[in-house]
Amino acid sequence: MKTTAVILAAGQGIRMRSGLPKVLHPALGRPMVQYVLDAVSPVSGEKSVLVVGHKADQVKQTLQDRVRYAIQAEQLGTGHAVQQAEDLLKNKSDLILVVYADMPLLRPETLGSLVEAQKTHPGPFTMLTVEVDDPRGFGRIVRNEEGEVQAIVEEADASPEQLAVKELNAGVYCFSAEWMWDALDQIELSPKGEYYLTDLVEIAVSQNLSVQTVSTHEPSELIGVNTRVHLAEAARLLRARINQKWMLSGVTIADPLTTYIEPSVKIAPETTILPGTHLQGDTQIGAQCVLGPNTIVRDSQVGDSCQIEASVVENAILEDHVDIGPFGHLRKGAHLAEGVHMGNFGEVKASYLGPGTKMGHFSYIGDTTTGKNVNIGAGTITCNYDGRQKHKTQIGDEVFLGSDTMLVAPVKLGDKARTGAGAVVTKDVPEKNVVVGAPARSIRVLENEE
Repeated sequence: MKTTAVILAAGQGIRMRSGLPKVLHPALGRPMVQYVLDAVSPVSGEKSVLVVGHKADQVKQTLQDRVRYAIQAEQLGTGHAVQQAEDLLKNKSDLILVVYADMPLLRPETLGSLVEAQKTHPGPFTMLTVEVDDPRGFGRIVRNEEGEVQAIVEEADASPEQLAVKELNAGVYCFSAEWMWDALDQIELSPKGEYYLTDLVEIAVSQNLSVQTVSTHEPSELIGVNTRVHLAEAARLLRARINQKWMLSGVTIADPLTTYIEPSVKIAPETTILPGTHLQGDTQIGAQCVLGPNTIVRDSQVGDSCQIEASVVENAILEDHVDIGPFGHLRKGAHLAEGVHMGNFGEVKASYLGPGTKMGHFSYIGDTTTGKNVNIGAGTITCNYDGRQKHKTQIGDEVFLGSDTMLVAPVKLGDKARTGAGAVVTKDVPEKNVVVGAPARSIRVLENEE
């Protein structure tokens, strides 16, 4: 049976107090609606339909063609919202899975169970319910003496007896498409001027049709985000879920409460993550690394057996056996080859450091290519910007740069060249030449020494 998801995302989200559409507010680096799309994707074989309204153009710009769009120009309730997908889906899908875009904790397994239950259900739809002590404003499930679902009563309309009911409507449904499109036309306008999707329960009951329920035993899945407080709560639970997954796969996380790993990150086993570490974006971490404490790695590739202590790594590549920090900073385009050591308070930008290179503390290397086994003394600076454009520095193999060397780009240093402490290099240095002073001058050639 063909199943298509309709995701409701048209609301204004007034309680977020934000100019950003509610469904685009990020949780662990990605818009919360993206979590919902990821959850429905394994269940639905078709591209989902996202019902948008408030700031629809902004939502479309973010999600592009990942979904199909239906426009709810006027916010006239959830029933009206689903109805906007009719032109796209009528007679084109057997089952319609309806979810809200502000429920980032929904799991594919839960949605799969709901859809599978409806496939064998003779009635028109199956709904997801949960039993909890804190109702969080959800509607109550009203059943008759035989245990059959009769209605959903919203909290504001519930009697004291109904308020005591602990089985709640999660707002997630799987409908027989043929029945649903006709039934939506039968929903009556509420006193608030809206058409409620929950009224479909009473419509089905009035037709002597069965409404089936599937319960989830993990109430946290059903947290809907209406305020920034809810968003923080959802992000905390997502973080705990992600951290648990990595720990069960062989990654040591010393303090999960202070470790932030975004869902796009990949980590090999036997790596240790120390407190206060953030792994973000398109990041891949190799095996047997030690990251942290207090380290940020963003959109970067880290090889095996690397150590990064109290440092920031962004848009960079680290090959195997690299160690950085504390207080290092790799910026966009930094590439550290195997065995590179980068001391504390160092910074590298748009540069390649060759295998075995050692970079002392308080140094800046920008727009530079180094060979292998280069010694970059403490306080070395590449002066790569003249106020108008960036210039390149090229450093050969086994070059030794003394402390406080300034390399004024564009400049080249040949293999085994040396600079004295405080040298200001403004001209190319041939291989094996030793230069000192400001501006630097050659004082000898190493190969002539016996």
